Amino acid sequence: MDIKKDKTDWSDAELAAAVEAYLKMWVLEKNGQMFNKAFENRLLREGAAAGRTESSIEFRMQNISTVLVRMGWDRIKGYRPAKNVGSGVERRIRYALAAQGVFESEDAAQTADEQTLIRRAAKLQQQPFPMLPDGIAQPQKVPTVSTAFVRDPKVRAWVLKEADGICEGCGSNAPFEVDGLPFLEVHHVKHLAQKGSDRIANAVALCPNCHQRCHRSSDRDAFNEALYANVGRLARE
Repeated sequence: MDIKKDKTDWSDAELAAAVEAYLKMWVLEKNGQMFNKAFENRLLREGAAAGRTESSIEFRMQNISTVLVRMGWDRIKGYRPAKNVGSGVERRIRYALAAQGVFESEDAAQTADEQTLIRRAAKLQQQPFPMLPDGIAQPQKVPTVSTAFVRDPKVRAWVLKEADGICEGCGSNAPFEVDGLPFLEVHHVKHLAQKGSDRIANAVALCPNCHQRCHRSSDRDAFNEALYANVGRLARE
């Protein structure tokens, strides 16, 4: 085996072959059929990914799992998502997935429309989160009837799911339900207009009273400080 090759970047052809093999197993799993990961790994090492190690291919499959989850799709249960995927590798995996007809799930697509955000997040809130959503470091403004920020429904859904119907400001139950889900509002502690991120480290689930308190009350600065103290995942930006 060529050891040096396993230390080089994967070619587009190798990534395409890995994605094709992954999707073949993905379809079989969705249909309740058996497949052999080790066999597919060996086929890649004997073919398009010749010179790669078994562990290298395993890690690449975990990369593909990560990208699929970020795109709003389920993954193969046997391939745990990798914690870190380089932006360049992710872009090339997405390209290879698109070539196979797999695009961003509409339910997980980012949007600047508030009602669309709420609808998509409500669906995602009822699904498991195998990994933390990345969110958007610098949400972009897009022209609408009024100016709005592009938001990530996965972030909204995760924050609401984590709160589990309890306001993270006052500890009270959500005041009512909407479509069977407890109603809380997602507040960005550092406002998006102040260049705050749309990430879980900058977002909390609040009852309407606490949300308005953050924006309007005379003690809003102290109340926001209390959120940083009481909600462990928050990080100052």
